[in-house]
Amino acid sequence: MNKSLLIKAMGNSPVIKVLDFLIENKVFDYSKSDIAREAKISRITLDSFWENFIKLGIVKKTRTIGRATLYTLNKESESAKKMIELDLALSVAYSNMEEEKQEQVTVA
Repeated sequence: MNKSLLIKAMGNSPVIKVLDFLIENKVFDYSKSDIAREAKISRITLDSFWENFIKLGIVKKTRTIGRATLYTLNKESESAKKMIELDLALSVAYSNMEEEKQEQVTVA
C-alpha cells in the first residue's frame, strides 16, 4: 500500500495515521474500532489520544448505532480545517514537483 503524502511528510505515527484516515474519509462516520482498524493501529493506541481529539474539536460524535458511537472529522473546527489545508498543500506541492520533473525530462 502506498503511503499518503501526509504520512510521507509528517511521519508514520499513530496520530498522523488516524488524522490521515479521517481527512481522506471526511464525509463518512466511523466507530473507534473501525478507525483504529483502517488506520492500522490498535484500539488501545487510539484510546490513548482520542479524548484529546475530542477536546480539541478535531472529531465529533455523529450518532450511535446499538452500542457503537460513530465519529467524523469535525470540518467546522479550525484545527481540522488547517489539517485539511495542509493535506491539500502537500498534494499541490507534490504535483508541482512532479511537473518540474517531467519538464526536466522533456528538456533533456
